Amino acid sequence: MSVRQAQREIDSAEFAEWLAYANIENFGSPVEDLRTGAVVSMLANINRDRKQRPEPYGLLDFLPWTESPDASPDEPVQLADPKAQSDLIRAAIFGISPKSH
Repeated sequence: MSVRQAQREIDSAEFAEWLAYANIENFGSPVEDLRTGAVVSMLANINRDRKQRPEPYGLLDFLPWTESPDASPDEPVQLADPKAQSDLIRAAIFGISPKSH
């Protein structure tokens, strides 16, 4: 809904009520993302390998708008050893450790 359409549909009193309600009960996309992150983290924790990942996932691990602690560096990583570079790429993209292939 556009702003102009919203102004035609509701008056300032109703808009103020919606603002007050939003302060009491959050709604909208960020809250939906948090709810989805909670469900996805639960499913990931149910199915995770506790030996490979002893720490449980948190809901923020699955939100696209939060920065991961494992975020990629700003500069590309260039290794001198081509095999090590390939292993790094496989691990970053596919989660394949050098021992797996």
